[in-house]
Order: sequence, then C-alpha cells, then structure tokens
Amino acid sequence: MPDHPNCLNCGTELRGQYCGTCGQRARGRLISLWELLQDAFGDLFEMDSRLWRTLIPLLIRPGRLTLDYLEGRRARYMPPFRMYLVLSVIFFVIAFFNPADDLSLLFEAPPEPTPEEVLAKKEETAAKREAAEVEVNEVLADLAEEGLIDAEDAAALENEGPNITIYGDDEDGFNFKIDPETGECTFSGTEDMPDWLQRRLTKERLERICEKIDADDGKTLINLMLDNIPIALIVLMPVMALVLKGLYPLSRRYFVEHLLFFVHFHSFFFLILTLQILFARFAALVHLPEAIKVLTIVAAGFYIPVYLYKAMRRVYAQGHFVTIAKYVVLSIVYSIGAGMTMLGALLFAFVSVSAP
Repeated sequence: MPDHPNCLNCGTELRGQYCGTCGQRARGRLISLWELLQDAFGDLFEMDSRLWRTLIPLLIRPGRLTLDYLEGRRARYMPPFRMYLVLSVIFFVIAFFNPADDLSLLFEAPPEPTPEEVLAKKEETAAKREAAEVEVNEVLADLAEEGLIDAEDAAALENEGPNITIYGDDEDGFNFKIDPETGECTFSGTEDMPDWLQRRLTKERLERICEKIDADDGKTLINLMLDNIPIALIVLMPVMALVLKGLYPLSRRYFVEHLLFFVHFHSFFFLILTLQILFARFAALVHLPEAIKVLTIVAAGFYIPVYLYKAMRRVYAQGHFVTIAKYVVLSIVYSIGAGMTMLGALLFAFVSVSAP
C-alpha cells in the first residue's frame, strides 16, 4: 500500500501504487542514485522504449509518425517538438563540437612551435593556397573555353578573396570583399540597401567587421552563422507549413497539422545527417575504402527527397501524379525559403561580428 492516502503531486486519492490522475508513483521516500540514472538513460538502453519506437519509424517509414499522431496514436512515441529539439541538439553537437576548442581548459596548451616549424607551416599554407588558386583558375578557364561564362568574368574572378553578397546581386547590391594579399576591405552598394539595414551597417561597423574577419580568416563569422542556423530552421518550418496548407486546401487540416509534418521531416533530416557523420568518422577510424564513404553520401542524397515524396503520399493520400506536381512546387519553394533563411542567418552573423 502507498505511504500516503493522497498523491503527493496532484492530491488525488490513491487507489494503488500509481495515481490515476497524473500517473506518479505513490511513494514518499527519496529516489536512489540508480533510479535517477535509470530515469536519465532508461529510454536509451531499453529496446522497447519510446525513443526507439520513435526513431526507427522516423528513419525508415516516411510519414508514419505524422499520420499516427494525427489519428490519435501518440502515447507510444516521443512528443514531436521534444524529438525535434533533441535530434537538432545532437546533430549540432556531433557536427560542430570540437573538444580541443570548446573545452580547451581541460587540455594542456601545446608547446610553442620553433621558428623552423613556423616557417615550414607558412610555406605549406602558401603552397596549398597557390595550388588551390591554380585549380580554381583552371576550372574558370575551362568554363570560359566552353562558353559557359564570359572570358572577362573568368579573368575578374581569378585570385579573388572572400566576396560576400548580403543584399541584391554581384552587380546591383551590397558586396563585401577582402583582398587576399593586403587584407584591405572594400564594400559597395550600401546606398541601395533598405533604410533599416543602412542604419545597422554603418561605415564604422563595416570597418570593424572587416578587421575581425581578416584577423581570424572569418572563423568568428562562420561560428556565428552556425549558431544562427537552428533559429533559421525553426523560422522556416511555419513558412513551409503555410505552403503545405496552400497546396492542400481541401484536406481540412489545420495549420498546426501541416506544421507537424515539417517538424517530423526536419527531425528525420537531422537524424540522417547525424548518422552520416558518425558513419564517416567510423569509416575514417577503421580505414574503410573511400568509395564506401562516397556511396553512403550519394545514397543519403537520394533518400532524403524520396523520403519527402513518400511522406507526402502517406499523410495526404493523393495519387502519384498530383503528389509529384505538388512535390515539385514544394521543393522549389523550400529551396527558396531555405536560401532566404540562411541568408538571414548570414546577415545576423555578419552584423554580430562587429559586437565588442
């Protein structure tokens, strides 16, 4: 029998070891360390847990989780948004977490390089840069010879440094360039930007941005952009849910149901990329042939669009021809939306670089 007549969590009268209202177990003693660890990692090691019952269909049965959730079969799976957050955090940790940088306090500082080593490193870097420039110039020359780009454009692109287009295009918009030899920054097109953007990208701020990008070869800019990508993807999901609502006006589904579709699709996207990264690192560790690693990348590249199509077929239950037409429209809009949100992430990162 329980230690107390009423549930300690919600106050409901108890009729057994578990509360019939909130489900909490009826016991007053403190939990043990082992029970605390079970609560933390139980879903990971129990084969029948909600974690595995969610991840397996998410990976191999497109649209199954969304359809089950909409039809009321929910208790067996992890909540959708919790799953999305967990998988996105796992992906970004595995993809971009570097213990040597992020936990540098735990590692001893490497010994100072000798002057000979510094000189050798500079020569190696210069040789790699020169080889890369030669390779790029050869590609540009081949494209010009085949008539795919203008010869003058190819000549102008040779040996250029970083070129960032924030607004508009290369000819009519804001361009930010850094000379690879002198480190000098040039920017143009600020007068064509919207007023709200001009007030934020002042000349003084652009000069500070230039100094910081040149100081660390853009590493800070890249890190800030990576930090903004999760927010950009969260912004993208409701936009794409509106597109789905427009593509299926007679489905009688609410906006949040279309949003659920993209929550599950993005969760799958994070999962497949995480598995691909882990396999690539395992392949490098055991020295698998390079062809196997390339094959897995190609397979994942084909599987992702096929997964989206089959998920649309299962959830919205329309014919192949209609689904293909809507799939093409959705893919085009998704590409544009993803490009715009990534541009927004770059813009926020670009402005944040100037922060003290």
